[in-house]
Amino acid sequence: MAAPTSEEPIDFHHPYTPYPVQLEFMRTVYDVLERGNGQVGILESPTGTGKSLSLICSAITWLRNHKRKGFDAGLDETRRQMVGEPEWMVETALRRKREELVGKWEEREERLERLRRKEKELEERGRERKRVRVEEGQMGGRKEVDEEEEFLVVVGGGEDERDEEGLSRETREMMVKVGLGGWKKEEEERDGDEGDGEGIKWQIYYTSRTHSQLTQFISELRRPEFPPSLPVEILEKDGKEETKETVKEITLSSRQKLCINPTVARLGSVSAINDRCTELQQSKSKEKCAFMPNTENLKQTHQFRDTTLATMPDIEDMYRIGKQLQVCPYYASRTAIPGAEIITLPYPLLLQKNAREALGIELEGSVVIIDEAHNIMDAVANVYASDIRLSELRRGRQMLGVYVKRFGKKLKGENRVMVAQIGKVVESLKDWLETQLQVKGDQGIADPNSLLKSRGADQINLYTLMKYIQDSKLAYKVESYVAHADDSQDSSPKSSTPVLHTLVSFLAALTNLSTEGRIFYEKLPGDNPDIKLSYLLLSPTHAFSSIASSARAVILAGGTMSPFEDYKAHLFPELPGGRLTTLSCGHVIPETNLFVHTLASYKPGRLDTFEFSFGKRSDKTMIKNLGLVLLNICSVAPDGVVVFFPSYGYLDEVVGVWQQGEGEGGGKSIWERLEAKKPLFRDVSSSTGGGASSTDDILGRYSTAIDAPDRPHRGAVLFSVIGGRLSEGINFSDALCRLVLIVGLPYPNLHSPEWKARIEYLESACVARGGSKEEAKVEARGFYENAAMRAVNQSIGRAVRHRGDWSGIVLVDRRYGMERVRGKLPGWIRNGMKGEGMDNRGVAGLMGGLGAFFRGKA
Repeated sequence: MAAPTSEEPIDFHHPYTPYPVQLEFMRTVYDVLERGNGQVGILESPTGTGKSLSLICSAITWLRNHKRKGFDAGLDETRRQMVGEPEWMVETALRRKREELVGKWEEREERLERLRRKEKELEERGRERKRVRVEEGQMGGRKEVDEEEEFLVVVGGGEDERDEEGLSRETREMMVKVGLGGWKKEEEERDGDEGDGEGIKWQIYYTSRTHSQLTQFISELRRPEFPPSLPVEILEKDGKEETKETVKEITLSSRQKLCINPTVARLGSVSAINDRCTELQQSKSKEKCAFMPNTENLKQTHQFRDTTLATMPDIEDMYRIGKQLQVCPYYASRTAIPGAEIITLPYPLLLQKNAREALGIELEGSVVIIDEAHNIMDAVANVYASDIRLSELRRGRQMLGVYVKRFGKKLKGENRVMVAQIGKVVESLKDWLETQLQVKGDQGIADPNSLLKSRGADQINLYTLMKYIQDSKLAYKVESYVAHADDSQDSSPKSSTPVLHTLVSFLAALTNLSTEGRIFYEKLPGDNPDIKLSYLLLSPTHAFSSIASSARAVILAGGTMSPFEDYKAHLFPELPGGRLTTLSCGHVIPETNLFVHTLASYKPGRLDTFEFSFGKRSDKTMIKNLGLVLLNICSVAPDGVVVFFPSYGYLDEVVGVWQQGEGEGGGKSIWERLEAKKPLFRDVSSSTGGGASSTDDILGRYSTAIDAPDRPHRGAVLFSVIGGRLSEGINFSDALCRLVLIVGLPYPNLHSPEWKARIEYLESACVARGGSKEEAKVEARGFYENAAMRAVNQSIGRAVRHRGDWSGIVLVDRRYGMERVRGKLPGWIRNGMKGEGMDNRGVAGLMGGLGAFFRGKA
């Protein structure tokens, strides 16, 4: 079956009747994947338009069509090779080829179907198999520890070569035998019909920011049904009635999420778990992990592979299946990668090249779909970010002292030298920060060459030192020994992030400095003065290039991707224009379900202008006028109103003004008048004690107030911050948000060291590409504005979450009337704006429009 041309209609096998905007979105995804050759699609589809399901249906439909096209191409190649042969010989060869491929497909599908039935039976019975088979003492209580055996570093001789994960040659050879290190050969023999004939597999890599988002995606993946990857007519000719084929999906994650060894998993931090896990695989280790795939549990490893490919597991399913079979899900999942059609994984595992290599991920010929991609540039920067505090360095030096006091005389040769060098590096960083703590100025850019000036640390080869720390697992051994030594003496709580692992991460940043990275210092307020060093990646271009240059096609999808230009400029700067496709979909809601208004002033004609720029936002008259606008809104808006401010500091300032009494007459304050309209709730910054639990508490009380049966539709007001914890990932559907009020634009602080460095980098990079200084300033200014507007768009996207939802959106600031700013809003928001010059009509014009909108919904 040939792939459809761009003019032909495509059956995307959507489980429901798709809306026109969904068909447009799916067709665009399909065309980008079909063209391949490094194509990039940047696609925006508002929340509530079924984006995830549209991605699934378009991508899997393309993949299955492409596989069938490859099947036909294989038969055509066989026919070409037999030109001149008798027709009966050609037909016989083609029949054998078809029978061979159909036989492989049928055998695999029958095997997976048996496992699906078995899993379903287990679920229906509501029980899990719990068969624990671990080595003696592995799950037991405390035991006597041989301190030298457990904690003394012994590296040298070169006989124990390790790979990127620290695995010994012996372990790697064993993994090859069981299909982990050398999975390609076995699986390509099994599924050789699923590539291009040249060793390139056709697969889809889907990534999102969190595991909860991946789990939600997988639940959507289970909805549609797709035809098989072999032509239906071939199967029917062979008497196969089954014309559906379950999607084969595997979820990848870190050891921290998948480790089933209790003595390792309880270590908590990613670094400690990684170090202990790889240490247990070393050839010299007396203790071995009982769950590691090996020749003894080969059957369970293969059963894990087939069970996961049969059942579309999420991360919790992966853990459960591994525990049932008593085989490590982290390692065993690799055996399923070659047979999977779609591989789901969190951002860090895709964005870091060494993580992809460790997992055996090869992107050549594959499709990469990055969902929730509005924050992809920040995600790349965060993957490579690192910081360390003076208090941590002091603690690290103390820990090294405890370790050396116990084992110093037993450290030999290279080990003694390397431990001493680590001490020098810690001391030098500590000296620099202690000096900087006494200098005026709270923050700035640090010269990396000056950080290691003292103690002779600048003469140390950091690359060699890093390799030693990784090979010896020194950070894990020092942390573990100090915890062991303190266990019976110190009951104070320990840091959740091991100090020396933090140091290792920061040293890795020091050894990877480039023109795209900078190191900053910042003094931290508190009872005990502290200061930290931070590494920041200023541009994601180089870090993302290995993905952009390898994949067949890359899709960046999100609910609020506008403005688009930064993704092209900073993720795909060398991409020819013909390889880039952008799409901003409309919403599935009727036009009458959305009201969008920009408010430039309190009174008509630009009197009492609203401009919440840094220099003007403290004007008390303007702040009071803003309160009066909100009072008017609360008089007509039913249910919930969510108000977003540029920062927590400004939210505090505004609330402070609103809580002041109205002059000598002692009239009620604006805050009191607002409380008389609706209950008020306020998000707080994590730096002032607000954590995830406080956010959940605020949301819970806000929801309860809205649902109060004694005051139907009275609702409540929730004050939050653009870019804060309530501005992303929160579903304010239906009565939770009948109006979003955006106050000002959250422009970052241009005077901060980070943004100064970022702007300087962007300007110099533009000039280096041949641009003028004026063009460089325009480009940097555009990036700065886009950062603010992406945050605004995310906050707006909290409302209108499904086809039947409706909401008003009010943008309060005269700058929203500027075409340069308005053009950076999503298309569906711009289309929802009613009438020219609406921002100049004042609060009276706003209330006229809002009143009519809400009356129409009564």
